[in-house]
Amino acid sequence: MTNTIFKPTSLAGITLNNRIIRSATHEGMADKKGFPTEKLKNLYIRLAKGGVGAIITGYAAIQPDGKSPMFAMTMIDNDDKIPKYREITKAVHEYGTPIIMQIAHCGRQTRSKITGYNTVAPSAIRNTFYNEDMPKELSEDEIYRLIDNFVSAIIRVKQSGFDGVQLHLAHGYLLSDFLSSHSNKRKDGWGGATENKYRIIDEIIKKGKEQVGNFPILVKMNAHDGRKNGMKIEEAVRIAKMLEMSGCSAIEVSCGIVEDGLYSIRGEKLPGDALMEYMFKYKNLPRFIKKMSKPVLNTLKQPVPLLKYNLDAAIQIKKSVNIPVIVVGGINNIDDIHSIIEHDNINFVSMCRPFIIEPNIVNKFFEGTRTKSKCIMCNYCWVIGNEKPLRCYYGKLPQIDKT
Repeated sequence: MTNTIFKPTSLAGITLNNRIIRSATHEGMADKKGFPTEKLKNLYIRLAKGGVGAIITGYAAIQPDGKSPMFAMTMIDNDDKIPKYREITKAVHEYGTPIIMQIAHCGRQTRSKITGYNTVAPSAIRNTFYNEDMPKELSEDEIYRLIDNFVSAIIRVKQSGFDGVQLHLAHGYLLSDFLSSHSNKRKDGWGGATENKYRIIDEIIKKGKEQVGNFPILVKMNAHDGRKNGMKIEEAVRIAKMLEMSGCSAIEVSCGIVEDGLYSIRGEKLPGDALMEYMFKYKNLPRFIKKMSKPVLNTLKQPVPLLKYNLDAAIQIKKSVNIPVIVVGGINNIDDIHSIIEHDNINFVSMCRPFIIEPNIVNKFFEGTRTKSKCIMCNYCWVIGNEKPLRCYYGKLPQIDKT
């Protein structure tokens, strides 16, 4: 049944031993200057030993004002990072596993307290989750500098020995904000029509390819979100076609922005106690308010479906392009993986949370010792990841934090 899944294949010229990819997952394992640590290298080695087809790293910021509000983000903003990343790629390649770096700018989905800079965006629209001051609308000169910094980051990724780079166009970060009419209200050549909103992506990919040749440039993009004027599948299909025309090597299909809540990483209920203890918006509330709020949070309805929630969109995008398509979101068992690849004709699947609890889950799938992830989709990993390095909490707060 699983021959196709575990047969060596190619993704944009990159050889993979199987079709199961570790999707970009924020690890929180960088030092204060954004250099990757030994802990991060060891995590990637565990994934490589565990049989994953390819690793996509957690997002790395291309410039200081684009740093994540989450704990200890990696950076790719300067050439001084290259030697440390070379150590990682060399270590992972010893196990025959390709590794792709995801690069990003967090735009208005960050905090000035973290970056030391004002937030920036395509348009001056406040983010309702982070409650920062009004973000600065980027000038045209600033947009061109941003493009240059993305291109410089792509060059560094190649020089660091990675097998490819992935542009983060999803989840409400800066490039995603350019693509969405919810956040891009510009009246100039960078807003309005889909072609104008897409222009910054086209510039980055084409200028990047001028510098790195056939080095694979992939993207992760939203196919839909929960905003009234946000991304819809019809426009996402148009953007996918544009991506192929620009020279994009592969598209990973995802969904949602931070203002949507847990739309991108769904679970049966909100992780109320984790939110109250680790999310900056709630952690400093009086204890009695937290106690009253937790039961209410636990009753709030979560987005549905919980499984394969980007598959229908990925199928529509796949029909519109000739480049490989990867689907992520609520994929946690070998039967669904088989169906997605064999029957839905999606080229690759990617997973995030199953690899946190079981870095060797692909080997277990291959050996037949496991057919479904042990992950319970509690999402404590994401919430607590705002303040601590990545790990599985299995629906329980760390013991030390209960006292």
